[in-house]
Amino acid sequence: MPRRALIRALVVDDEALARDTVRIHLSRHRDIKIVGEAADGFSAIKDIESLEPDVIFLDVQMPDISGFDVVEALSTDQVPFVVFVTAHDRFALQAFETHAVDYLLKPFSAARFDNTLHRIRYELARWSDRRMRQRLAAVIEEHRRRLPQLKQGEVSQGYLDRLFVSHNRKLALVRVDDIDWIESSANYVRLHVKGVSRLLRMTMNQLETRLDPKQFTRIHRSTIVRIDRIAEMTPLLHGDVKVTLKDGTELRLSRKFRNRLEQ
Repeated sequence: MPRRALIRALVVDDEALARDTVRIHLSRHRDIKIVGEAADGFSAIKDIESLEPDVIFLDVQMPDISGFDVVEALSTDQVPFVVFVTAHDRFALQAFETHAVDYLLKPFSAARFDNTLHRIRYELARWSDRRMRQRLAAVIEEHRRRLPQLKQGEVSQGYLDRLFVSHNRKLALVRVDDIDWIESSANYVRLHVKGVSRLLRMTMNQLETRLDPKQFTRIHRSTIVRIDRIAEMTPLLHGDVKVTLKDGTELRLSRKFRNRLEQ
């Protein structure tokens, strides 16, 4: 693959001075183009989707959601190369477990920053666009499988505790504990949360593997329900069952998935 004329960079940090520092270091390199800056995680996710940077310099600790949350929220075809930037070295191990291309500990020298850019150039020159997307997709999925989540005082390996969904051209955070039931909608799923529905860009099969089976179960090929939201079940013809939730919603449990709910 021929070397790219410009490397598109996005700078993400809640502190203006920290963004200025990264921008100044990047400005010394003619093959770098800064396509945007973001001061929080939600803005970063939107900018990554719209600006399609090759690399993001991403602060770990930010208000509302962390740099790790930003990576977790992206679909696998959106993840650029990531350089985590933080003042706390305790995040170093998690950064590399996320397979970041590098990790910068504040304050960093010009030489250390230039070494990071050397790694970025190497990775971009090494991988074609298609192969790079495949590699990054595999990397982020591996991270998601290993990501520990705190649930009811215990560590539950790999299950989601929150989701980021688009709503009115903004990103909204949905707590998994607030979801009542989920239905399939083509290549999306529709989350039903306290009487409100939200679309999430994920298939039913993908989401099912990310939910704690002690809390959620699939009752139909197009329906997942939170078990503790079930109020009653009524037998129907041909082995199907009417499932009534506590809010009055009526769903159908197909015979194929009956054993799952019984277990």
